[in-house]
Amino acid sequence: MTAGVATPREVRLAWIARREIALIDLREENPFAKAHPLFAASLPASRLEIDIFDRVPRRTTPVVLYDDGEGLVQPAAQQLAALGYTDVKLLAGGLGGWREAGLELFQDVNSASKAFGELVESRRHTPFFTAPELKSLIDRSADLVVLDARRFDEYRTMSIPTGVSTPGAELVLRARALAPDPATTIVVNCAGRTRSIIGAQSLINAGLPNPVRALRNGTIGWTLAGQALDHGQERHAPDVDSRQADEAAAQSRAVAYRAGVKRIDVASLEEIGREETRTLYRFDVRSPEAYARGHIAGFRSAPGGQLVQETDVFAPVRGARIVLADDAGPRADMTASWLAQMGWEVYVLDGGFDGAVETGPWRPARPELSAPPPHDPYRRPYEGTDNPVAAMEAYLEWEYGLVAQLARDGAHGFYVI
Repeated sequence: MTAGVATPREVRLAWIARREIALIDLREENPFAKAHPLFAASLPASRLEIDIFDRVPRRTTPVVLYDDGEGLVQPAAQQLAALGYTDVKLLAGGLGGWREAGLELFQDVNSASKAFGELVESRRHTPFFTAPELKSLIDRSADLVVLDARRFDEYRTMSIPTGVSTPGAELVLRARALAPDPATTIVVNCAGRTRSIIGAQSLINAGLPNPVRALRNGTIGWTLAGQALDHGQERHAPDVDSRQADEAAAQSRAVAYRAGVKRIDVASLEEIGREETRTLYRFDVRSPEAYARGHIAGFRSAPGGQLVQETDVFAPVRGARIVLADDAGPRADMTASWLAQMGWEVYVLDGGFDGAVETGPWRPARPELSAPPPHDPYRRPYEGTDNPVAAMEAYLEWEYGLVAQLARDGAHGFYVI
């Protein structure tokens, strides 16, 4: 089989015109993290057969493959053809062709989401505390709560003293139970910047009466300030009462409306799900534990905060449709509000949990295939507890420059309400 060729300009035009396209980087994660186009998705050739059905579910999706001269593209194209993919092309010149066309190359992983977070902060001037400022307040037992917007396993590894695990999509739903007094200051942190910014701005967008701040630079900033982190903490956000849940639902729905999010019922979802010319991602944005207790058939577990942070992992087909499910409402509405601002056609499902549901954790489309160990993983400077100071500082400097890089790139289509 000889695959066709797509030029870098054609790929970029597809992004701008919001046509469906999946730009797949076949290299291992570490070289991918050093340089890639904005909406490229890392899917190493070593995992292609394992992950492709989950990440690019429609076999007629336009798929463009590239590497940086490693010889990965032709074998991958043949592999995809054997798996039933009918519109596979090679990126002309590979990564070098993108560079020679004068187009932007981004670093790290989840770059589009991180760039969007920086754009939000620059447009909305999301208020923050520095690490020394927050430590001083904690030491004085000030009236505040620290909400950790990361996954629980990240929180348990290292956390800000007094912090409570409240993964991103849970913030608007549960903040009222954690800070019922409007005078209590709410501080949102993550490991670096993005989830702190998006989490704090979510609470502000939803109209919480409390003062809200992001922790500038998260646990990286805390560490660089020479301040000790906690380890092994188990504090979870509490359940909410009916009044708090109703308030959260009303306010988050208003935010979603402002962002242009569409709503869809079960019958309409079934109808658009039968369309063969559009990719449709179905995500349940609750916690993995809630998902396992009961979820709508066909929906993948994608906790909302991580979905916004790792959109390229969950939905590498740029231009696809996304439908979100949540039995409470605020998690889907707030997640959808951010995805819409990131340029996605996103819907919130009304209903669906009142009928028969499936139980158990999410299972990949091809569970029978065992995943190989990573050949060349990227060591993230914001995870773990033994990161070099220089790597953390360089990472922050890179993030600070993302707004300017977005402007140079010019193809993102992001907006901020």
